[in-house]
Amino acid sequence: MKAKKIKDHIYWMGSVDWDRRLFDALIPLPDGTSYNSYLIEGSEKTVLLDSVDPSMAGELLSKLKGVSRIDYLISHHAEQDHSGTIPLILEKYPDAKLISTPKAKGMLIDLLRIPDESFITVEDGETLSLGDKTLKFIYTPWVHWPETMVTYLEEDRILFSCDFFGSHIATSDLYVTDEGSVYGPAKRYFAEIMMPFRNVIEKNLEKLALYDIEMIAPSHGQIYPRPAFIIDAYREWILGPPKNTVVLPYVSMHESTKRMVDHFVSALVERSVRVEQFNLEVTDIGKLAMALVDAATIVIGTPTILAGPHPYAAYAAFLANALRPKTKFLSIIGSYGWGGKTVETLAGMVPNLKVEVIDPILCKGVPSEDDFKALDELAAAIAEKHKKLHLN
Repeated sequence: MKAKKIKDHIYWMGSVDWDRRLFDALIPLPDGTSYNSYLIEGSEKTVLLDSVDPSMAGELLSKLKGVSRIDYLISHHAEQDHSGTIPLILEKYPDAKLISTPKAKGMLIDLLRIPDESFITVEDGETLSLGDKTLKFIYTPWVHWPETMVTYLEEDRILFSCDFFGSHIATSDLYVTDEGSVYGPAKRYFAEIMMPFRNVIEKNLEKLALYDIEMIAPSHGQIYPRPAFIIDAYREWILGPPKNTVVLPYVSMHESTKRMVDHFVSALVERSVRVEQFNLEVTDIGKLAMALVDAATIVIGTPTILAGPHPYAAYAAFLANALRPKTKFLSIIGSYGWGGKTVETLAGMVPNLKVEVIDPILCKGVPSEDDFKALDELAAAIAEKHKKLHLN
């Protein structure tokens, strides 16, 4: 795919990765992704903002064939999907200087062995003149590493946001033309990557509110010609109250836990509580992460294996603890054969969740009528707690 003009002397130089289906050996990519690099030609200086994943280095170098000079290369974030091709760019343009935050400099040296003399470090709020265009560097730590920053092009009011506001989506459309179709991938991206840092991101949103932004150009996904769409979505995901929703990740070995889950889901629905149910044997963890963004309650369903929770259930607890959603309540349902420490183990795996733990329900063997009654009572208790918080 060729370079694409955004405005006069501003170009998209990225790559669309249609076929990638896993990121960081962890995150599913059902819609592929893109690695966005941008070129700005000022009247005096030329700058390239970020590079691309090393797997796409050839595409970026091909797009740069007609570019005779690059004075500056900006690294917003040291992770290799953005920085991995920087050594090749510096080899092609040996006089270019690499601009980063001081923290990013250390990381880039560690990760890519870029020599010290290649760097210029910038402070928060510092500007760089390209002649008729001015870049302003804005620190945005923990979006999603500690060294990150974004760049604001003052004259054209474009925010080059790197991972901030991104989405994993492969498309031939440079701009978001259908906001509904990008909302899901953007929310998935937020859930998997940004949600653990939502308190810090809230402060970064406040910082960016000072700028007149007409366009957001992230490093993954499409460019936003209407920035309010994604900014408002972030505000809702970060600041909005949780929803009247129970997220129920579960695994069942011999149907006992499955019977409990089936009954429990029906009991919640009867009490007007929405449920998102995930069979951990087959689920897309990205969808589970998305559901956690809004969930008021998490209930983990698990059998007991080797005196503790099933490893899939333990993974779900670990994931929720790592992502730190704004969940208010937590409980556990499941089964056992002779004993164990399932509840203690799972409860000990979620220290980051500031939740009220509702009494768990574990049955011995297959669930009895008393166990089903207890599940009804748990559903009623959750519904009442949601009602008291006026959750919709």
